[in-house]
Amino acid sequence: MLFSFAVFILTAMLLAKLFEKLHMPPLLGMLFTGILLGSYSKDYFVYEKGFTFLNSFFISDKILDVSNELRTLGLIIILIRAGLGIDKEVLKKIGKTAIKMASLPCLFEGFTVMFAAHFILGYSFPIAGCLGFILAAVSPAVVVPEMLALKDKGLGKEKEIPTIILAGASIDDVFAITLFTAFLGMSLGEGVNIFQEISKIPISIFSGLALGLFTGYILYLLFKYFHIRDTRKALIFLITAIMFHHIEEMKLFPIASLLGIMAMGFMILAKDNSLAKRMALKFNKIWVFGEILLFVLIGAAVNIRVIFESGHIGVLIVIIGLIGRLIGVTTALYNSNLNTKEKLFCGISYIPKATVQAATAGIPLAMGVPHGDTILAIGVLAIIITVPVGVTGIRLGRDTLL
Repeated sequence: MLFSFAVFILTAMLLAKLFEKLHMPPLLGMLFTGILLGSYSKDYFVYEKGFTFLNSFFISDKILDVSNELRTLGLIIILIRAGLGIDKEVLKKIGKTAIKMASLPCLFEGFTVMFAAHFILGYSFPIAGCLGFILAAVSPAVVVPEMLALKDKGLGKEKEIPTIILAGASIDDVFAITLFTAFLGMSLGEGVNIFQEISKIPISIFSGLALGLFTGYILYLLFKYFHIRDTRKALIFLITAIMFHHIEEMKLFPIASLLGIMAMGFMILAKDNSLAKRMALKFNKIWVFGEILLFVLIGAAVNIRVIFESGHIGVLIVIIGLIGRLIGVTTALYNSNLNTKEKLFCGISYIPKATVQAATAGIPLAMGVPHGDTILAIGVLAIIITVPVGVTGIRLGRDTLL
């Protein structure tokens, strides 16, 4: 397993550098590493073609068994870093816009795909809704690092565009996952009340925010009154965030753990600017490893073969969904102080899909939902299309649109 770790980390670093030299986002090199060394490639080369000597060079099954947890760890690291950079005064300034960006693009895309899947593919509304809200989630794993890079360069600072997108992307998934779960239950014939499920969303957001701020304050007091080295502070912060995320997994009550993790960083910044900056530097270093872990394992979850099962109809559904998302972004930013170019940049920044799709696209098939194979294929296709298009668009747009 350790050799497998070494191989995929080294390969990811080399391919990331190669993509950078080709003026393409390095994370695409990491994503490609996961596809190249993942279980689906292993099945083809080792078991179908008989190249058994290559077995140890692919990602170990032991790593893949915990890949979901490792992806979550990478996501937690970058969300902590994001929270440590969100200023209280800035949040007051962009609060309403961020809330609209957290909900409307997701809802527009989800329901647009639902109707498209119903009328084009002939799916029932519950099954079409499953597909819609698998696709409707933006990927904070992709978007957050790009927005932090903008903040570091001072781009979009005047109107706080990166912070609007950061805040919105951290809550967007709450809407998508809640509605996906509701439609999945309906698809399986369970007596799910969709309005009752929707009512959980504000509870989830409030509880995540409140508990995150409280936890952040406790950490601030701990770091203030006890002499602890910054490296150990960063580890305590990370462990606390992991435990915080586990609360959501326990399903004791609705809670937006990703939002809460960002809120922890936000509280520390509000109480001690110097400490927050030192913590941010530590998490920048941890992210070097976390980024490789996150994007390689997202790539490893991508089954290239199933993409072809959806055909051109799958591409059409993804594009229709993105049009719905762009309309949602435009609606969310209506009456804001952003100009047309800046609104277009926000729309482009909301394109990438990865983490939620990698985690949920296979669930309908595993649970016996009709058309689950096609839903999985379209979910995988969405990752392959939107990550390179979205990240490249962000990189080009930051120089021309901001």
